[in-house]
Amino acid sequence: MTARLLLSDGGARFAGVRDMAQLVHEHRAVIRTPSGAIYVARTYAEQLPHGVWIGWLEFTPVSGGPTLRTDFETSQPTLEMVAYWASGLEPVYFEGAFERAHVIAAT
Repeated sequence: MTARLLLSDGGARFAGVRDMAQLVHEHRAVIRTPSGAIYVARTYAEQLPHGVWIGWLEFTPVSGGPTLRTDFETSQPTLEMVAYWASGLEPVYFEGAFERAHVIAAT
């Protein structure tokens, strides 16, 4: 499925990670799938036990449905550096990340 990036105005999984995720950035970029579904892109981060922060992207459908999540996309020494990384993402990055994303397993 090839998704198309729009702009709006408005790694491997680690066991135990993402229990205390922090929203880092809600992006202006949204994804529209060929079927017309629209997803909002957000960056989240969490600190690992040894102090490094990992960041990933989540794509939440505007009209409801399962959220898609990438595996970790970056590791940084501080939360501020994850935010800096997220602020520099280009549109083509979101397209690739959406293709890599998978449905968050229901727990």
